[in-house]
Amino acid sequence: MALKYLKNTKANINNVLIVIEDFNIRDSLWDPLFLNHSIHSELLIEIADSFQLGISNPTSQVFTRYTNNQDNSNSTIDLMFSQPTLNEFDNHAIHPE
Repeated sequence: MALKYLKNTKANINNVLIVIEDFNIRDSLWDPLFLNHSIHSELLIEIADSFQLGISNPTSQVFTRYTNNQDNSNSTIDLMFSQPTLNEFDNHAIHPE
């Protein structure tokens, strides 16, 4: 699991400016249509904080997960953490494709 690897090796990684990934963690913190909060997202945010990174919000919110099951809702699960001092912080777009 990527979170376990990041948590165990964060002391050996220097000068992280940006982390972009589809961590497949659904959480109400970044998906307003999802009502639950995950312990995995807390770990991810803890790791990002250790690198002095923050969740960067895209300029427009789009679905990035489209479900085939009509009982499940589409969701946003792509995440970008970056240094708050970067120009790209809160100034990027996510493309659903």
